[in-house]
Amino acid sequence: MDELTTPEGFLLRPWEAADVSAVLRAFAPAEMDRQTDRPVSDRPGALAWIADRTRERGARTGYSWAVAGEDGVALGCVAVGAVNLAHGTGWVSYWTTEEARGRGVAPAGVRALARWAFDELGLYRLELGHRTDNPASCRVATRCGFVPEGVERAKLRYGDVRYDVERHARLADDDVNFD
Repeated sequence: MDELTTPEGFLLRPWEAADVSAVLRAFAPAEMDRQTDRPVSDRPGALAWIADRTRERGARTGYSWAVAGEDGVALGCVAVGAVNLAHGTGWVSYWTTEEARGRGVAPAGVRALARWAFDELGLYRLELGHRTDNPASCRVATRCGFVPEGVERAKLRYGDVRYDVERHARLADDDVNFD
């Protein structure tokens, strides 16, 4: 399936070259840029980021979706990566452009992504993690039925600073999937 729609009216679709501007807007803040393994600060960098998402989808190791509004403009990203079909697991990530924050883009996208990952990919366990100093990301996780499982101390390093990460998980047979 190439597109998903959410009850809130957002469209999840594979990333396209036409989404370069949205990718550049998303990675413009230093906070986002420092979380990537290579710079996404110009058109070639954004196109490379999009090409990586396409390769992951082709290899069946990751599925990244642009979350678009009614006008088709990408407002954010939801993804399930590190897909392990043998164990039925995947790692969920999400972000939104600054102008889309607070509009329900991430929760709507994550809920649709989780349903798709359970129903279409046949995954059983989805995990995600967020820095403990990122309460907005924690709210998205819990609003989407991901249960906190614990803190991984000093898991991430950005520059010289290490950050604790709270891990959450959602299972295919969790009650939230049957509401």
